[in-house]
Amino acid sequence: MTSLPPDDPRRRLTVARPDDGAHLALAGDVYTILVSGDQTDGRYCLLDMRIPPGGGPPPHRHDFEEMFTLLEGELRFTFRGEETSVHAGETVNIPANAPHFFRNISDRPARMYCMCTPAGQEEFFRQVADPVPSIDSTPPRLTDAEKAERGQRAQALAAQYQTELL
Repeated sequence: MTSLPPDDPRRRLTVARPDDGAHLALAGDVYTILVSGDQTDGRYCLLDMRIPPGGGPPPHRHDFEEMFTLLEGELRFTFRGEETSVHAGETVNIPANAPHFFRNISDRPARMYCMCTPAGQEEFFRQVADPVPSIDSTPPRLTDAEKAERGQRAQALAAQYQTELL
């Protein structure tokens, strides 16, 4: 039988408060980093995601697990080309490397928690998203040139964060 390693006193208790995290506007959505990889020794990160009607990321895949718990609203997840509707209270796990995306298919904003393991996705978001004052902020209206620049930045950084935009 193996024994557990000793407690690491350098690691601290983390209490995530939605107003304290970094708020980032990305692809029309607003994400708040609740718990970062810096706080979990790289084991995972936790994001609070607000998705407006019609919102959601483009198709993509990445080399880490991603789990979503829908708190409010209704989303349609497309996983390997198959669509599944998800409602408040339901949880979806996306295996590493599987192509996927989601859309808010309702006329109300949706809210969910997203856990990525291991951590790192939050750093990708920091690099490509626009900071906003709060989780309730309206994402900035970007010009076509600004949208193109964000897309080019995401493409340029994707491989560094084990992500492929499809």
